[in-house]
Amino acid sequence: MKVCHICLSSFFVDGRLYQENELVIQHLADGHAVTVIASTEVHDEKGSITYVRAGSYLGREGAQVIRLPYRRGLPNFLRRKLRMHPGVYRILKENSPDAIMFHGSAGWELLSVARYVRDHPACVFYIDSHSDAVNSGNGWLSRNVLHGQYYRRVLDRALRVAGPLLCVSTSVMEFASDVYRIPRDRLEFYPLGGRPPEDEEYYRLRQAGRDRLGLEDRHVLLVQSGKQSRSKRLLESLRAFVKTDSEDLKLAIAGVLQDDIREEAEALIASDPRVMFLGWQDPEALTTILCAADVYLQPGTQSATMQHSLCCRCAVVIADIPAHQPYRQNNGWFVSGEDDLKEAFSGLRVADLAAMGRNSYEFAKNALDYRRLASRVLSRDR
Repeated sequence: MKVCHICLSSFFVDGRLYQENELVIQHLADGHAVTVIASTEVHDEKGSITYVRAGSYLGREGAQVIRLPYRRGLPNFLRRKLRMHPGVYRILKENSPDAIMFHGSAGWELLSVARYVRDHPACVFYIDSHSDAVNSGNGWLSRNVLHGQYYRRVLDRALRVAGPLLCVSTSVMEFASDVYRIPRDRLEFYPLGGRPPEDEEYYRLRQAGRDRLGLEDRHVLLVQSGKQSRSKRLLESLRAFVKTDSEDLKLAIAGVLQDDIREEAEALIASDPRVMFLGWQDPEALTTILCAADVYLQPGTQSATMQHSLCCRCAVVIADIPAHQPYRQNNGWFVSGEDDLKEAFSGLRVADLAAMGRNSYEFAKNALDYRRLASRVLSRDR
């Protein structure tokens, strides 16, 4: 099949472990011809928005990437909100895809894709959504006008020729129902995923990662990763960890510290020799670290790495929020604050972390494997 991934309402950052990249990689591995249509808007390793050149090139994943600028004639701030790009329908006609995955439920070019699908009704078309009350529609104007009117009306027209809206979390489903007014029977849970390594690969990576970090068999490794801002609650993790008296516990931070927590986080890291700050890790290195880990920490807002950690057989200590309920698989602790974190860290000494890791892995194989998720968006279900 010819498959087109459209990333005009979401980032496409070359060489990362994000959902967009992983689905492209899997579709290529399955023998499909893949094109990516993306904006020039990306973000760097520190999480800052930046821009790359418009044009066409062979991406790191192996697919042809076509980057489009915003349409001219409007102020830059409006162009970024309206998400209009030139030539989308023409590019689709030239590439004649059999299946289209539109990443992100908010943007004008959904109408261009819907037009193509109406003209080519055999084309399989899905839209996914990452928008929820945490990352979208935070202000009254954004929620009620931008999302509640503009994006909602565009999405409604596009869904008339698309399959169910694929929602990456239960909180996204709530937002889609409440703000976009999409009927519940038109919503489908489509989680962010990962790649569960088989036994031989897992144990190889685990040993390599633990050797790199200088860990002994007795050590229990906790990992918190990603762009660490105040909402990720790294400070709470650190404060709880330094108060936990066990030389067998180690904490690795793989990511970057945002300015709102940097000074306090650096002081806490320096105060405890059991804490290792590893900095930003590329996808392969992060996978190795997660396989080396016993526990993954995510006490704050959501991150795609949590699903990847389940694939890597980690027990979890994650925020007790509705969006995390599908991942409650007798595989860890669900926490609401620093006291809960301290209790969870104390419980690590007597917990059967290996059994919890196996529970994470079994769930990941059944629900989070990108081989399954990639095949879902190539099957028709309207």
